[in-house]
Amino acid sequence: MGGFFGVASKQDCVFDLFFGTDYHSHLGTRRAGMAVYSKERGYDRAIHSIENAPFRTKFDKDVNEMQGNIGIGCISDYEPQPLIVRSHHGTYAISTVGKINNTDAIIKDIFAKGHSHFLEMSGGDINATELVATIVNQKDNIVEGIQYAQELIEGSMTILIMTPKGIYAARDKMGRTPVAIGKKEDACCVSFESFAYLNLGYQAERELGPGEIVVVTPEGVHTLVQPGKDMKICTFLWVYYGYPSSSYEGISVEQMRYDCGALLAERDNVKPDIVAGVPDSGTPHAIGYANKSGIPFSRPFIKYTPTWPRSFMPTIQTQRNLIAKMKLIPVHDLIHGKSMLLIDDSIVRGTQLRETTEFLYQSGAKEVHIRPACPPLLFSCKYLNFSRSSSEMDLITRRILKEIEQEGKEIDLKAYVDPDTAEYNDMVDRICKQLNFTSLRFHRLDDMIASVGIDRSKLCTYCWDGKE
Repeated sequence: MGGFFGVASKQDCVFDLFFGTDYHSHLGTRRAGMAVYSKERGYDRAIHSIENAPFRTKFDKDVNEMQGNIGIGCISDYEPQPLIVRSHHGTYAISTVGKINNTDAIIKDIFAKGHSHFLEMSGGDINATELVATIVNQKDNIVEGIQYAQELIEGSMTILIMTPKGIYAARDKMGRTPVAIGKKEDACCVSFESFAYLNLGYQAERELGPGEIVVVTPEGVHTLVQPGKDMKICTFLWVYYGYPSSSYEGISVEQMRYDCGALLAERDNVKPDIVAGVPDSGTPHAIGYANKSGIPFSRPFIKYTPTWPRSFMPTIQTQRNLIAKMKLIPVHDLIHGKSMLLIDDSIVRGTQLRETTEFLYQSGAKEVHIRPACPPLLFSCKYLNFSRSSSEMDLITRRILKEIEQEGKEIDLKAYVDPDTAEYNDMVDRICKQLNFTSLRFHRLDDMIASVGIDRSKLCTYCWDGKE
């Protein structure tokens, strides 16, 4: 994924920009950057790797040297940004959050129109933010360029463009990611996470609608392109990667997770000694389950965070698995001899949860019942980069279906989406045995949607049911 924060102020904005961007550190693990503008000094920018140290430690020096009344910052899982671009629109800084599925076709078209080159990143890929800037520059003005980018891109793209006059903020066409506006005296901000500006003295103003384009200035927010009627906001915002203190479309993340756990409990029939959550995102789901069921909530293992924040997660999966294990410290007195029900936000590959379960057995657990807070993931997300799986075969569900297919059975994915079919139950049983759980029950899609409380037509559920 990725996160962003922007400020337009009548005063110096660097302090607000620094902390507002830092509040998005849970959304990215590789790169972070800030760009500012002042009339006296023009543009200034800093980009650092955050793979081995958190945002604040990397930008301590920059925040004391930068000056500007307008700025944008970002946390990224992949490409370095913001970029500073000189074009016929003038000089501007740009940052993006999203995913482009038709990169090659767009690049081919741009080359055909006379564009000379793109700079490759270290992995050989084109920087998606540079590509978006190039698309924007095809048009006569920035607003038309943003609209053109959102029409041309297959996937999803939210865009911030900072100019000397203000910040253009454009929510992606289907509203898959959020854009929140905050306001205080002499300043306005734009943010992915709605909580990021509260401690900086801003009041919540509103959220942008799908496809809406605004310009943010110190005086306020002005809509340039009206929002569309259709929305497909990512449901995983609430289930997993949204921060607990945020809300999207007026729905609290933390409250949704409590409601989610309560609905899990309503359909369950096991009677464990304790209910626990895999920290951090599984914990509120477990609290909701415990409150509803009356089974005591417990913390049988603690996440060691002083030197292991999320930013320390490497991109190599084997290293991620090892570090995820190193973060969890057991409390043996709460594990030994206990029947435990453990809630995680989801099961993707299954590797980390299997190791966690083995770790609990080794610590003396009698039973480990697993309750993911969402349905089985059957499709890789094609709209957002919250997971950079190279293949759907990274999903444990798809590996199980491959085994079933090799046994000579024909696979109809619709049957494995429906929790009331024999095929679905067979898949879940196989996952349970492979990962060595005592029992496994996924959250139902209808219950998860009810936990959010937004009409299903406005939610993206593609990774669970394949519906676009």
